[in-house]
Order: sequence, then C-alpha cells, then structure tokens
Amino acid sequence: MKNIASALEMHELGARIGAQLKPGDLVLLNGDLGAGKTVLVQGIAQALGIDGVTSPTFVISKSYKAALPLIHVDVYRLLDSGKDALFLDDLDIDSDRENSVTVIEWGGAESARLSEQRLEITIDRSDEVRKVSFNCVGSRWAGFSA
Repeated sequence: MKNIASALEMHELGARIGAQLKPGDLVLLNGDLGAGKTVLVQGIAQALGIDGVTSPTFVISKSYKAALPLIHVDVYRLLDSGKDALFLDDLDIDSDRENSVTVIEWGGAESARLSEQRLEITIDRSDEVRKVSFNCVGSRWAGFSA
C-alpha cells in the first residue's frame, strides 16, 4: 500500500507504474470520483511518452499512439446502464490490446474478465492522504513494486 498526499505524488506513482508496463498489460483502476484515477493514468502515459491525456468519461475510450500505445477506458457511464459487459464488448478494444497497454477506470469484474494477468489498483480517498493498494493477478505481476 502507498500513501499519496498530492496530485504530484499520484502522477509520479503513475510514472513508476508506466515504466514497468509491457504490450498486452491490463491495469484496472478503482476509487471514488475525484480519487485521482485520471491523474494516475496521466503519469502512466507520461512514462510511455504520451502527453495530453484527459478523462474519457464521455467518449468512454481513447487510444493514444506511441512506441507502446495506450488504450484509456472509463466505464463509469456504462455502470449506470447495468449492461457494462455488453457495452465493454462493443468497444472492440480487444483488437488492439495485445500491442498496447490498456488502463480501465472503474474496472470491476466485467473488465477483469479481459485478462487473467492484470494489475488491479484501488485508491481510497476517505482521508486527506489517499491510500493506494495493489492486487497483482497472474504471474506477469510477480515481483511488482511501485
């Protein structure tokens, strides 16, 4: 678990995570609104050589080209529909996933089914200092440290 006291620290954490990512990696982010998920993704993107990342809340999915491309998905709007599995399938992100890093905000059980190898990150903002915890699923993430 990491304690994060500022947006800058969250961004730096994202950059440390991003420096370890490989093609095909799936990262699921969970936390309340305003927890810092998008700031974390911006740090990940910076490590991949990508600038200008914004939350894809309204477009649901954005792809960024780089040596290691990033697919950034925010399924928040899909959760209210109760059909997040159906809509996630409609995004057709599987076609590009093997050559990209995929980061899904609000990535719950439906997103987890995309890969048996994934990094699940939860951000708890119940205090001034956010607590970031990691659940490393699969052998790909053995020895992971942020």
